Amino acid sequence: MFDIARAEWGRYRGWIAAYAIAHLLLLVFFGRIVDLGQQPLTVYRAFAAGYGLTGLLLGMHQMGTWRKPNAWLQLLHRPLAPSRIAMALIVTATTGLVVAVALPVALTLAWQLWGSARVVDPRHGLLPLSALSIAACGYLAGAYGMLADRRYAASGLVLLLWIGASQATGVGALGIQALACACGVGLVLAAFRPDLGSPPKTLATMLLVTVPVLFGAYVGILLLGFLSELAWIMLGSHPANMALPPAGGFTQAERMTPRDRLLAGLAPATLGDVPLWREQVALSDVHAIGRQLGELPWRGQISNPGGNGFDADPTRVHWTFRHATLRYAGRHVTDGTSAGALGVGLDNMPFPAVASVAGEFPGGAAGDRAIVVANTLYRYVASVGRVVPRIALPGGEFVLGITPVGGSLVVLGDRALYVVDGRHLADGEGLVSPRQRVPLPGMPGDLSRIDLAELVDGYLVSLTFTAHASDPFGIAPFQTVLWVDDAGKVTPVATRSLGEDYPAAFRYRGWWPSPAMYALRKAGTQLFAHADPTQHADASPLPDTVRTLAASSMLASVFAAAWLARRRRLRPAPALAWITACGVIGPPAVVGLMLIVPMPEHVPASVAAIA
Repeated sequence: MFDIARAEWGRYRGWIAAYAIAHLLLLVFFGRIVDLGQQPLTVYRAFAAGYGLTGLLLGMHQMGTWRKPNAWLQLLHRPLAPSRIAMALIVTATTGLVVAVALPVALTLAWQLWGSARVVDPRHGLLPLSALSIAACGYLAGAYGMLADRRYAASGLVLLLWIGASQATGVGALGIQALACACGVGLVLAAFRPDLGSPPKTLATMLLVTVPVLFGAYVGILLLGFLSELAWIMLGSHPANMALPPAGGFTQAERMTPRDRLLAGLAPATLGDVPLWREQVALSDVHAIGRQLGELPWRGQISNPGGNGFDADPTRVHWTFRHATLRYAGRHVTDGTSAGALGVGLDNMPFPAVASVAGEFPGGAAGDRAIVVANTLYRYVASVGRVVPRIALPGGEFVLGITPVGGSLVVLGDRALYVVDGRHLADGEGLVSPRQRVPLPGMPGDLSRIDLAELVDGYLVSLTFTAHASDPFGIAPFQTVLWVDDAGKVTPVATRSLGEDYPAAFRYRGWWPSPAMYALRKAGTQLFAHADPTQHADASPLPDTVRTLAASSMLASVFAAAWLARRRRLRPAPALAWITACGVIGPPAVVGLMLIVPMPEHVPASVAAIA
């Protein structure tokens, strides 16, 4: 086994060294331009795609050269079990990926930690392991693709898709990558046998091979739906790209200006003050209240979903949030030296959670910044270089955005909308209590638009819930208008249902082809992930037409499985198992049966008679 590994290392060591040097130079080049440890998720995904592709090509080349008939006989003609030979090849390739992928990342982090004042947290120590795991998973997918039967060899790519679709962060993301690699090792060992391409022999290997095939078939069905939507768009009748969207639908509501949307929401209102409100809305400014924080940041998260730093212009210091200490670490822009730490108050106390920068502080002096931490809005006072808390929402709520409206500041929380007197924010350093609170009449994950108009005697607030109107995750689209008087009393004005614009079969296109695979996909992508309360949505009940469509799909799958089992001359027990699986899972299982179980070889009658 050691001799195989040593020979394999000698075959690839030149390429590994060249890749490692080029990789290190690339990281050093980008590290001189930007702070690689504080990049957004899209940058990390781009690097991850490159590492996965690297491993994929390595696996395809290694196993592709060995699977040739003469080379395969030479490789297996040894006094070793095929599994031990396979492990020798896997360990050698993984060692090469450690040198070519993980080591340059680790060296770059070390240079940034000891050779600069940039922030390097313990969470950044997960980056080399994550890069290695993704590259190793790509290698295993490529190796399996060259060893398995051609009909389902590409199913190993599902492991990479799982990593990309997972919502886990930090150590949880590493857990997902480790599980994907473990599944990849099992697949390679199951395919690494003398008779390449033969169907699985045992129940365990059958299940191991079947699950990725089922997910691959399910992804293929979703891809067909995506291509159908592209064709729909090219025809020009798709609601999202029609010149005039369907009247009364959620697409029309989303395209409206804030004023037109608020007036449309007032259309079904019957209160006596509505005509006066319409006149005031037509003459006054209507403000769009935006959500600035898309996702909650978590301590130890590898990526950086929100604003992780800011520049203090007068002092020319760049402050970067450090997860380890829950304080900002400063670095002089001019010479790159350390500028100390920045916390809360005079004593620089740590923040209670991970902080995110939400732009300039409304009504503050030049250079003042708004910092959001959980339920508290802080103000960085540039003139004195200090951070003070200014607004605190009730415990358990989260600040999602701030918008200045006239002389007030509107704070968007995950449960309510708050109006704060802006005059008190500009002066003083204590906490300011909100003047009005407007509870959200829906879940924050469904909310897509908030429009607010300042009236003579209060505010009109329009809330549009259409964030998940085209997928099965949210509630049916609707718009509601509320009136908030100067005393803070909230009065419902009108609520109107919006047209869904898309047929039910399109909205639930990820569910009805296979409810079982949909549930497994949801569980797999949320495994080890933090529950983000600001993304919670209220799913609508499934329409009867969609349930009927799913039942019809599974029933048709049963008949198709029975026919395919007969064509493939399966024994009663395997045939019953496949038919049951197709009845529970639906079309993906039918595709799996077609790909995994081969047709029996056709023997000509003349040959059979001679035999």
